[in-house]
Amino acid sequence: MIPAILISLVEITIGFAAGIAVGGGFVAFLTVLGVIPRLIQLSKTNRFIPIYIASIILGSLFGIYLSFAGISWNQSFILLILWGTFHGIFNGMLAAALTEVLNVFPILSKRIRLENKLLWLLMAIVFGKIAGSLFQWTIFVK
Repeated sequence: MIPAILISLVEITIGFAAGIAVGGGFVAFLTVLGVIPRLIQLSKTNRFIPIYIASIILGSLFGIYLSFAGISWNQSFILLILWGTFHGIFNGMLAAALTEVLNVFPILSKRIRLENKLLWLLMAIVFGKIAGSLFQWTIFVK
């Protein structure tokens, strides 16, 4: 019979390795897409790079803490809407960055003959992502 401490050590090692792999993949994904540098470039906020770095690190650590702490908050409806909006904005920007790299939207708009309505197509997708995140956070999380 295998001692319980040995099983726990194997589980810890596997969990740590999986976290390193997922975290490394996520950082590589953001790096390849260039989401954050592109946002800095578009918003012309180079002077805030240290704040961006601190925000990313603190946000990641806070998210990890919330994942493992098992705490729940009794959030107000307004806070859930704000939280869902931020999630929608992040997911929308990530999806937009991925599709920008792959040139999906110009090809799609050309195929469905909406070349002159590309901005409307993009806004519909972004607002759809925001609405989906708001729906998830207000209906399923609360």
